[in-house]
Amino acid sequence: MVIYGIYIVSKSGGLIYNYDHNIPRVETEKTFGFPLDIKLEYENKKVVVVFGQRDGINVGHVLLSVNGSPVSGRTTEDGRDVFDIIGVKDSYPLSLKFGRQRATTNEKIVLASMFYPLFALASQLSPVPKCSGIDTLTADSFKLSCFQTLTGLSCVKFILVTDPNMQGSDVVLRRIYELYSDYALKNPFYSLEMPIRCELFDTSLHTLLELVEKSGTSNL
Repeated sequence: MVIYGIYIVSKSGGLIYNYDHNIPRVETEKTFGFPLDIKLEYENKKVVVVFGQRDGINVGHVLLSVNGSPVSGRTTEDGRDVFDIIGVKDSYPLSLKFGRQRATTNEKIVLASMFYPLFALASQLSPVPKCSGIDTLTADSFKLSCFQTLTGLSCVKFILVTDPNMQGSDVVLRRIYELYSDYALKNPFYSLEMPIRCELFDTSLHTLLELVEKSGTSNL
């Protein structure tokens, strides 16, 4: 069983906790000839693929290195501009490494705020009255499971991102909710809607996820 990450979203839609547990590193290195058959642009301080997909390189992937030289922003380790290199025919053949970078904290905050209205929209679109919203969302490479607390506990949403074949996600989410109740809500220094910063919660959560990955959910 592979667990990728945990997100906890407050009643107002803010991200109050996240933990990347086992995010796979996706990297692809290929040798290209001139002219380059994929389009790159500089966005959000990263050189990103915006058009053209091949050999595991997809739109949205970030340029990590040029001929083995790591890329920071739009320059290589030796200070050369990436676009000056790829625009010159004499630079080829050119070895480019691309990958999917981990989301930054700010990007996670934006994603959490986007999930909140999506959850509410799912409730409204349901043909069945009083639908609770999104419980499970399955894609080809991951599964997202969501558990929402009762209204008395401010409708906090617990989101678990796992391998698509993961079983027992609902059990894991309820155990995470129990840890949240024990170590966050009962903490006299914690305020609702605020980020969770509690060492006991972190430690207990990490132990829980490691147990699930080693022996499954049968012992929870």
